[in-house]
Amino acid sequence: MADGKDTALAAQDCVLFSTADWDEPYWTNKQHTASILAARGWRILYVESVGFRSPKVGSGRDWSRLWRRLWRGVQSLVLGPPRRAENVWVLSPLMVPAGHHLPFVRPLNQAMLRFSVNRFARSHRFNKPVVWTYHPYMLDAIATLPRGPLVYHCVDDIAAIPGVDVNAFRNAQQDLLGRCEAVFTTAQSLKDVCLPFNRNTHFFGNVVDDAHFGAARADGALSAELPAELAAIPEPRLVYHGVLSDFKVDFPLLLQTAQARPQWQWVIIGEEREGQRSELLAQLARQPNVHLLGYRPYSVLPRYLRGMRVGVLPTLLNEYTRSMFPMKFYEYLAAGLPVVSTPLDFAKEPRPGLEVGGDADAFIAAIEKQLARGKLSAEEVRAAVGENTWEARLDKMLRITFHCQQADGGSARECDAEVRT
Repeated sequence: MADGKDTALAAQDCVLFSTADWDEPYWTNKQHTASILAARGWRILYVESVGFRSPKVGSGRDWSRLWRRLWRGVQSLVLGPPRRAENVWVLSPLMVPAGHHLPFVRPLNQAMLRFSVNRFARSHRFNKPVVWTYHPYMLDAIATLPRGPLVYHCVDDIAAIPGVDVNAFRNAQQDLLGRCEAVFTTAQSLKDVCLPFNRNTHFFGNVVDDAHFGAARADGALSAELPAELAAIPEPRLVYHGVLSDFKVDFPLLLQTAQARPQWQWVIIGEEREGQRSELLAQLARQPNVHLLGYRPYSVLPRYLRGMRVGVLPTLLNEYTRSMFPMKFYEYLAAGLPVVSTPLDFAKEPRPGLEVGGDADAFIAAIEKQLARGKLSAEEVRAAVGENTWEARLDKMLRITFHCQQADGGSARECDAEVRT
């Protein structure tokens, strides 16, 4: 196993097809995976989102984003992808947006993407790169690329996003699943979708940078004082951080809870998603015990979480969100915060530090229970977070990718056994 392990974890070249732009303020699996691999010496071509839905006719933000992407796409096509971090180059695809289902658009999009990827791989002497993708609209783009393993990291049910062509996406995903060496999902329900088409499919929930968020519990400079805007808010403080999306966040639940317990102070860190103007969020912001701080960089989040009592996941339950495994769950735990969530799939099994509430009364009762139990001790944090860290999960994925063959190298059970050794 030692030699195999070294081979699996050795630095490689990688073409990573993302569903998020590199410079988005809220980093997800895509940017974190690229950054960790790059820090290990991998060379990464990070291909930004190809766009999954058509722009709304009346949305100025949608069209502004579209023109911005087109301009970056032209620059990438003419000048090549710029290097945006150590060992990371970022390709902004020049594509007709959300035309993946149209027979006259898809070949054009894929031809432009194939040209850009192949040109970069040749000029930078990428040696049979690992292809790591978060969506299926890239198979034609790698058709002529000499490559290593193909990995599908399925972290969202993209077909459930409003405005996405469901049939086109499902067909493309099934095609991708049939060609992958390995498939990883962040929810059991996503595994259930993928497994019939690829037997080397594995469920790995979302994870955390435990050292980064663990700084919220550390002594020293960080603990000297809270940010002034937070220190001015009385206790007890409850926190939600992330994109304030009206199809992900249950604003009515937050509003009911804030009104029912005026002594609780709600600290909300984040901004609305592009193109959104939610009246419910505006109504929530008018509550005297709700404090919308806006976006705060990832680097300073531990300083804010240090001043909180409970981390909340008030996720709206729908076809898109039910399979979510929010990254915030382990971030809260690593910071020592007990967590209250709505009943997402991941919360259906008992987890240390977690209470669940499906309606306002149950949500309030769960928060009351977590406030009474207090913050997690160091021992409780270690037990709750366990091996659910970026580094540990990525090591497992790489071992599976390089040691298990979909067609003739071993079953998923054999792969699982190898990972445990």
